[in-house]
Amino acid sequence: MQNETTRRAPVVARRRTGRPRRYLMCPPTHFRVDYSINPWMDPSAPVDTRLAVEQWEGLRRLYEDLGHAVELIAPQAESPDMVFTANGATVVDGRVLVARFRHAERANEAPAYLDWFADRGYRDVRAASFPSEGEGDYLLAGSWLLAGCGFRTDRRAHGEAQEFFGRPVIGLTLTDPRYYHLDTALAVLDDDTIMYYPPAFSGGSIAVLEELFACRIVAGDADAGVFGLNAVCDGRHVILPRSATGLAEEVRRHGFEPIGVDMSELLKAGGSVKCCTLELRD
Repeated sequence: MQNETTRRAPVVARRRTGRPRRYLMCPPTHFRVDYSINPWMDPSAPVDTRLAVEQWEGLRRLYEDLGHAVELIAPQAESPDMVFTANGATVVDGRVLVARFRHAERANEAPAYLDWFADRGYRDVRAASFPSEGEGDYLLAGSWLLAGCGFRTDRRAHGEAQEFFGRPVIGLTLTDPRYYHLDTALAVLDDDTIMYYPPAFSGGSIAVLEELFACRIVAGDADAGVFGLNAVCDGRHVILPRSATGLAEEVRRHGFEPIGVDMSELLKAGGSVKCCTLELRD
């Protein structure tokens, strides 16, 4: 698929400015693939936990080298997917909506997040009433929350999030089970710029994104397939899988600084950079 940006006038890149962020991460001490709750997970395939830890440590050090603060939540032996902290909650303006996981295999993670935020003095913490998987399906874009549904987060949860955060929630329907969370198919780079994979969305959702965002970088099949859209942007740097070379070139053309990392072992469970990163917006 040709990048949408290449079919328009040449990009005039503006100077991008990053700002320090606070992220919550969880070491993949107990990472393994014991079950299958998405198309990427194959319990019969070997998993190298040591390598997963090395790749995760590299990401954590990168954040710190870029000036970001990293908080840690303790891993649980019975929760091998807890490394994917983005799914655990959504934090906006110091308000915390903790996930209600769709699958029983991950249900034990939610109480750990409730306790973590309560122990650190967050006063407005709520457990979601409907299936809702944190920043896996909620992405902040300016004053809006882009909200995915179709596989994990219940559409009814969108109304709950809108009432809780007091921000407009824009529902987007995912249609490809390989891209089961919004953050696997779309990344917000700034208030005006997204990168996304249109085949993962319904026609109406594509039309909404075209209406909302003046600048849209379209991922091709190859970059989407290595989770290139499961990326984190601090306003200047875009941290994304190293193998997503086409996307890296495009974000550079738009004035961002791409930084490729290797998260291939964690991809065996259907996660990458963003999945391992929950932003704490206090």
